[in-house]
Amino acid sequence: MNAPYDGDRGQGAGGAASPGGPPVPPGAGQDGPVPPDPYLQHAYEDDPYRAQDLTAQDPVGEALYDRAAHPPPPPGTYQEPAPLYQQPPAAPYAPDPRIWAQTPPPEPAGPSRHLPYGDRPATTQFVGVDALVTQASDDRQEPDAFAHLFRDQEGSGKPPVPPQPEPAPAPAPAKGGGKVSGLLKSSAVMAAGTLVSRLTGFVRSLVITAALGAAMLGDSFTIAYTLPTMIYILTVGGGLNSVFVPQLVRAMKDDKDGGEAFANRLLTLVMVALGLIVAAAVLVAPVLIQLMSNTIADDVAANSVAVTFARYCLPTIFFMGVHVVMGQILNARGKFGAMMWTPVLNNIVMIITFGLFIWVYGTSAESRMGVDTIPPEGIRLLGIGTLLGLVVQSLAMIPYLRETGFRFRPRFDWKGHGLGKTVKLAKWTVLFVLANQAGVLVVTQLATAAGKLSGKDGTGFLAYSNAQLIWGMPQAIITVSVMAALLPRISRAAHDNDPGAVRDDISQGLRNSAVAIVPVAFTFLALGLPMCTLLYASSGAEAARSMGFILMAFALGLIPYSVQYVVLRGFYAYEDTRTPFYNTVIVAAVNAAASALCYVVLPARWAVVGMAFSYGLAYAVGVGVAWRRLSKRLGGDLDGAHIVRTYARLCMAAVPAALVGGAVGFGILEFVGTGALGSLAALICGGVLLLGIFFVAAKKMRIEEVNGLVGMVRGRLGR
Repeated sequence: MNAPYDGDRGQGAGGAASPGGPPVPPGAGQDGPVPPDPYLQHAYEDDPYRAQDLTAQDPVGEALYDRAAHPPPPPGTYQEPAPLYQQPPAAPYAPDPRIWAQTPPPEPAGPSRHLPYGDRPATTQFVGVDALVTQASDDRQEPDAFAHLFRDQEGSGKPPVPPQPEPAPAPAPAKGGGKVSGLLKSSAVMAAGTLVSRLTGFVRSLVITAALGAAMLGDSFTIAYTLPTMIYILTVGGGLNSVFVPQLVRAMKDDKDGGEAFANRLLTLVMVALGLIVAAAVLVAPVLIQLMSNTIADDVAANSVAVTFARYCLPTIFFMGVHVVMGQILNARGKFGAMMWTPVLNNIVMIITFGLFIWVYGTSAESRMGVDTIPPEGIRLLGIGTLLGLVVQSLAMIPYLRETGFRFRPRFDWKGHGLGKTVKLAKWTVLFVLANQAGVLVVTQLATAAGKLSGKDGTGFLAYSNAQLIWGMPQAIITVSVMAALLPRISRAAHDNDPGAVRDDISQGLRNSAVAIVPVAFTFLALGLPMCTLLYASSGAEAARSMGFILMAFALGLIPYSVQYVVLRGFYAYEDTRTPFYNTVIVAAVNAAASALCYVVLPARWAVVGMAFSYGLAYAVGVGVAWRRLSKRLGGDLDGAHIVRTYARLCMAAVPAALVGGAVGFGILEFVGTGALGSLAALICGGVLLLGIFFVAAKKMRIEEVNGLVGMVRGRLGR
C-alpha cells in the first residue's frame, strides 16, 4: 500500500531523493548545509496521520467505509479492554531516517479498543477521516509563518529572553472513571431498578388475580386501580415530565442557590394542585366509574365495590406527583437510583396486602368471592394496602433528598418565576396523552361489557390487562434496552444534520431488537395457553385458559408495537413531538374502531380476544404511517429493503418453529391436563423445541443478526 504524502520528508521540507542513490538528508545541499526554510518547516506540524500506522493509510477506503457492514456490538456486551490490549509499547530505538514509513508493532490478536467490531488488527486501523472529524473541535495553536521576522527585529540590540518554565501538570484525580464510568454506573442502576420493578409488578398482578379472580370483582378493582393513573397523566403528569422537569434542571444549573428555590416552588405548586384534584376526584368518584365502565356502574353491587375501591385509590394521585417531582430533583443532582428502585417498595406492599387477603379468605378459586359476597373488611384491607404502597414509595425519597442537602420549605411566590408560561409548551404532550387515554377508555368500556355478557371468567378487562402485561414485558426489556444505547447517537446525528447516520442507527436498532422480539412473539402465539394456565392457575382453569387465548391474540402485534417504538425515536431525535401525536391519534382511532367491531360481530366469549388482536392491528397501521413520514424526513431512504428482508427471514425461521413447538405444547396439555404440572411440561418442552428450531433455521439461512448474537453468547461462554 502506498504511504500518504508527508510534507516534512518531501522536497519542500529540504529533502531530496536521487533516482539511483540513497536519499539526501534534509538540510544538506551540494555546497553544504542549507538552513531550513521558515515558511515550510512547520507546515505539517499538526498532521493527524503522523501518530498513526502509516502502512495502513487508505483515505479512499476510509471515506467509503460502510458503517452498516460493521455494526457496533449489542448494548452491554462490549467491555473495556484488559491491559493486554493497550497500545503497543514504543520502540526502544529511534526511527531509521532512511525509511520514512516505519512498520509498527503488531496489534494483539482479537478485538482491541481500536477495533471493537471484530476486524483483523493486522490489516485494519480506523484513522484518517475519523481522526480529522473527531479532532475538528480541538483548539490548536496554529504556527505563525511570519513570526521569525518579528523575532529578528526584536532580537537586535537586546539580550535574549530566557524561556519561561512550563507550569507543572495538575495532579491526576485520586479516583478514576470520570463521567463515563459514572454514566455507565447510573445507567446500570436504573436498568436494574426498572427490571426489578417490572418483575415485582408482574408478581403483583398474579397475586391480585389470585385474590379477586378474573370476573366482575377483579374488573371492579382493576378499573378503580387504573383510574388514578389516568387522571394523573391527563391533568399533571404529561406536562410535569415534559415541561417542568427540564426547567427544574435548568434552574439547578443556572440559579445561584442551585435551583433550590425553584424546586421548592414547583413542589409546593404540584402538591397544592394535586390536593385539589384528589378532593374533586373523591367527590365525583361515582361519575368517574360511570365514565370508565357503564356495565359496572349499572350493577348496584359492582358499582358500590368499585366506588369504594376508587375512594381508597384516588389519593394516590397526590403521591404519584410528589414522587415524580422528588425523583427529578434527585436526578438533577446526580442521584438516579432512588426513582427507579422505590416503586419496588410499592409493589412489595401490595403483594403483602393481597397475600394477607388470600391468607384470610383464600384464593378466588377457593372462596368464589364476588361483588355481592366480598366483606367490607376485605375491601378496607385492600384499599388501605393499595394507598399505603404509594405512600411508602413517596416517603422513601425523603432520605435521599436530605442526603443531597435539599430541604423542602413551602413557597407560594409563584408569580414572576416562569411557572405560568410553561403551560403553553405542554400542548402537544397533553394532546398526545388525551388521544392515548381515549383509546384506553373505549377498550375498557367494551371489555367490561363483554365480560359480563359472556358470563365466563377471564373474558373481561382484568384478563385483557393481565395478558397485555405479559405481552409488553419483552418490549420493555429488549427494545427499550437496545434503543437506550442508540438514542444518544441518533440525537447527535440529528443535531449534526446527518440523516444517513440517523437512518443507519434506526436500522440497526430495528434489526437488533428483531432477533429477540420476533421469536418471542411467535412463542406467545404458540405457547400462550400453557403460559397462562401455569401463571394464573389460582384464578381457575377457565379464566386461565381465556387469558391464554387473549395472549395468543396479542402475540404477533408485538412486532409492529416494537417497530413503532423505534421509529418514533427518530422524530424525538429531531425534537418533533407533533408527528408522534398525530400518529397516536391514528393508532387510537383504529384500535377503538376495530375493538368496537369485534364487540359487535364476535360472540361475547371471544370479543376481548378480538380486541387484543385489534391492538396489534392498530400499531401495524401506525407503523405504516410513521415509516412514510420518517422516510420522507430522512430524504426518502430508511434502509427499508434491508430491514424488511431481516424481518421476513426471521419470520420464515419462526413459523416452522412455532408450528412444532405449539403442536408439542398442545399435545402435552391434552395428554397431561392443564394443571400446574402439565402446563410446566408443555411450556418447557414446547419452548425448547421452538427456540432450538428457530436458531437452527436462522443459522442455516445465514441471518447476520442471529449469527452475531450467537457469536456474542459463545464469546461470553468462552467457546
